[in-house]
Amino acid sequence: MPPISDHPLRYALANELHARPFPKLEAPCRAAYLAIKPAQNAVGRDRAADLAHLKLLLDHYAAPHPEEGATHYFGPIGKHQLKWESHTEFVTYTIFGPGNSEPPFDADTFAMFPEDWLVQSPGTRVTSALIRVEVQDGDEGIENKIRDWFVPESLAVSRMLDDSAVTAGDFRIDPAGHMRFAVFARTETGERRVGRVVQRLCEIETYKAMSMLGLSRSRQLGPRMGEIDTKLAAITDELCGVMTSPEQTLSQLLQVSSELEQMISQSEFRFAATEAYETIVNQRIEVLREDRFAGRQTFAEFMMRRYDPAMRTVKSTQARLKALSDRALRSGDLLRTRVDVERSAQNQNLLESMNKRADIQLRLQKTVEGLSVVAISYYAVNLVANMGTPLAKEAGLGTTTFKALITPVVILCVWWAVRSIRKRME
Repeated sequence: MPPISDHPLRYALANELHARPFPKLEAPCRAAYLAIKPAQNAVGRDRAADLAHLKLLLDHYAAPHPEEGATHYFGPIGKHQLKWESHTEFVTYTIFGPGNSEPPFDADTFAMFPEDWLVQSPGTRVTSALIRVEVQDGDEGIENKIRDWFVPESLAVSRMLDDSAVTAGDFRIDPAGHMRFAVFARTETGERRVGRVVQRLCEIETYKAMSMLGLSRSRQLGPRMGEIDTKLAAITDELCGVMTSPEQTLSQLLQVSSELEQMISQSEFRFAATEAYETIVNQRIEVLREDRFAGRQTFAEFMMRRYDPAMRTVKSTQARLKALSDRALRSGDLLRTRVDVERSAQNQNLLESMNKRADIQLRLQKTVEGLSVVAISYYAVNLVANMGTPLAKEAGLGTTTFKALITPVVILCVWWAVRSIRKRME
């Protein structure tokens, strides 16, 4: 019996789950992170240009190239390790190096990305970060360091993964243009766990930055949505009152509806992506299993105070945009109903007018028929009289007497003939 055949994509799909492993990092170490996204049409960007840009970096360090069409890469570049990933809207580069730089978070760490290579980037920088990983068994000295390295007002610090590490960051862009994160790993913390913490920090920062694009879109739509809301309210008021011109109202309503549909179509992907990115941010923070450090706010609390309101604004804009579209649709239904009612009234009046005309026409027809009977009878009596005069003389009747006798008979015959013809026509 031949073995069962596999689906053509079985191995590819199974391997995809294991294609992007966490880096293994031995503390102390450092990382430079960069996320690149085209300013426009990021989803439809040229993926080959992303891969070509990666190859330029690998050539700079004389490192081997990935396979054609690859969406992720991990390998050595000189004394460092490079992790590259291609996502729906952006690509990320992370360079891991041993040891720490002095002074902390200096420009030399990010200099692992050559300047001439950065200039040739096929997109713009979404975010970049410097991550410093130190070995710290106790909590002594951590307070002094984070006070020197970060802005206190927005600083988030927490113990992560059952106190395997203390992580700090203020989510502010430093003078060199980078975010800063510090990880104080315990001596017993393994390489994989350190790698997971660093990777999660990169993901939190990236997806936070990407989701904030939805806030920018919401702010762009806000003023115009207010104007459309006012215009739509005016149209609704007109529908409830005296409508001067249904055609003009319909034209205004069509203009509003088409603009709303255009706004929805242009914003639908961004709002959906923002929702997905927000979920990822919250999930990444959750899996780090935070505990409070020295009374400081945790990463989750920072997001609740600073990040969640922005996401609620995006959701509110999305809901408002949909509500406006629904209102425009209902206004269209109201306009159509009102026009139909008015048209029905006009048709009723027209039918009544036609009935009156038909009644008048019927009366006129009966009058004409009566006159026709008289006229036809007059000529018919004369004709019969002329034909029957010889017979009347032989019978001893005068012409006048004969006409008087035949007149009722002729009129009755003519009336019967006209009535028969009318019935056949009906």
